[in-house]
Amino acid sequence: MSRMPLGLWVASGLLCPIVLFGQSARGAVVVQLLAINDFHGALEPPEGATGRINMVPAGGAEYLSTHLKNALRENPNSVIVAAGDLIGATPLTSALFHDEPAIETMNAIGLSVSAVGNHEFDHGWRALMRLQRGGCDPTDGCRDGDGFSGAKFQYLSANVVRKTNRALQPLFPATAIRSVGGVKIGFIGETLRRTRQLVTPTGVRGLSFLDEWSVANRHAARLKLQGINAIVLLIHEGGQQNPGEPAPEPNGCANLTGAIVPIVQKLSPAIGVIVSAHTHQFYNCTIDGHTVTSAGSNGRMFTRVNLTIDSSTDTITNVAASNEVVTRDVEKDPAITRLLTKYSALSRSTANRVVGTASAEITARRNHAGESALGDVIADAQLAATSPAAKGGARVAFMNPGGIRADIVGNVRPDGSQVRDVTYAHLFTVQPFGNTLTVLTMTGEQIRQLLEQQFDSPNPGESRILQVSAGFSYRYALGAPAGQHVDPASIQIAGRIVRPTDRVRVAANSFLVAGGDNFTIFEDIGNFNGGDIDVDALMEYFRTHSPAAPGPQNRIVRTD
Repeated sequence: MSRMPLGLWVASGLLCPIVLFGQSARGAVVVQLLAINDFHGALEPPEGATGRINMVPAGGAEYLSTHLKNALRENPNSVIVAAGDLIGATPLTSALFHDEPAIETMNAIGLSVSAVGNHEFDHGWRALMRLQRGGCDPTDGCRDGDGFSGAKFQYLSANVVRKTNRALQPLFPATAIRSVGGVKIGFIGETLRRTRQLVTPTGVRGLSFLDEWSVANRHAARLKLQGINAIVLLIHEGGQQNPGEPAPEPNGCANLTGAIVPIVQKLSPAIGVIVSAHTHQFYNCTIDGHTVTSAGSNGRMFTRVNLTIDSSTDTITNVAASNEVVTRDVEKDPAITRLLTKYSALSRSTANRVVGTASAEITARRNHAGESALGDVIADAQLAATSPAAKGGARVAFMNPGGIRADIVGNVRPDGSQVRDVTYAHLFTVQPFGNTLTVLTMTGEQIRQLLEQQFDSPNPGESRILQVSAGFSYRYALGAPAGQHVDPASIQIAGRIVRPTDRVRVAANSFLVAGGDNFTIFEDIGNFNGGDIDVDALMEYFRTHSPAAPGPQNRIVRTD
């Protein structure tokens, strides 16, 4: 397969070839892939930093749909695909209805196939099966009163298998074949291999997550035996650019790192295009002859991939990819507006309830040490909810940064005052998982081990610095040897050094306590007490501590 390097496509102005109805040279067809990833039920335009791409306001399902339909008009020989995390960690408008609105939105925009992401398993694989097949939630039914017919698109997950009495069976189909413009394209879908460490373990009990590259190569070979020569991998794993200054460009590939790189380097040449996800980053790369893309998150971008395919052999002869920002200067798609209006009306009374105030935006942006203002507030809220003796008597709370899904922007008051109203919807968008707060007893040595596990990430470069409550502090050196990052003498509660033999009541959410994010020290302890739901604790904190304000972020100190 011959490819012009991506840089030459850009330089020669050939990134998006001008074609008529997908026809190229004689015997060739230009097929357009339109790809999204990590949508996370972002029906409404995201707020704060998550609502921008390099300072350009972006996102909103009504605008995303219009951009995609405009692209479809340019080339009807198109297929819309996704790389997972369409649902899970969603705003209230979708989450309140078990993410049925997000699925219905994907149906409306014409999604054809999607990989299964780790967040698709947030409520367990059986709940995901219901979203694929249809039917009302078994606990509280179809809350909109209209029934639910399920996804019109097909979820794919080649590397997720389920143990049955007979053998390992695929949970979802591994591949799908689509005929577009008279040629056939094979799609392989794959899920993050590390999903078990990122979701509540009970939700994936009985499932095995297999190696991505070897499974993809096996299925690519099977597709080739079926006569399918144009093969695309949709994979929920990703990477990130490292350009230094300035900020990364949407179509850049500056020093790409992350788990996706070694996976791609082992892929068969038969796989021409890889649509990746998970890291919420944007990039457009060529790695060992493979085109590798990712379009950020929350519906703020999409990727347009033009495949020139020899119609006599169904072989890809050229690939041209471009990440495009979902700007808000286009008309809203009325079909999506109707969906959004329906679910917004049903959730309005809950969503718009003011629960407190903030003196300024409280962001999840982390400082040099990995601490954020919002992380501090959430940890403080969890400590406040668990410190009474009747609630567990906790003295410190730990919060995983991956569970903080947005900034708290708040609603500016009409009178122009600095105080912002914070609604239940704001808090739910920040903490949408519904985790239970738990309290358990740890020794000082176990707390030290917990802090050291922050640096054992299976994905190099991924930040796993736990957010901590007021009164708890410590220092660490990122470049120190394994197991020696944290200075034991710096671990303090209320100014007192925590000794290895001390017994401390610790609060953490049910995701962490179940070993989520690979913090396995909690699994070794057990014997914990359950308590409030995390978002309820945050709501109570705002009720009693308003106006909340961003603090100095000085609880965690990095020394190098």
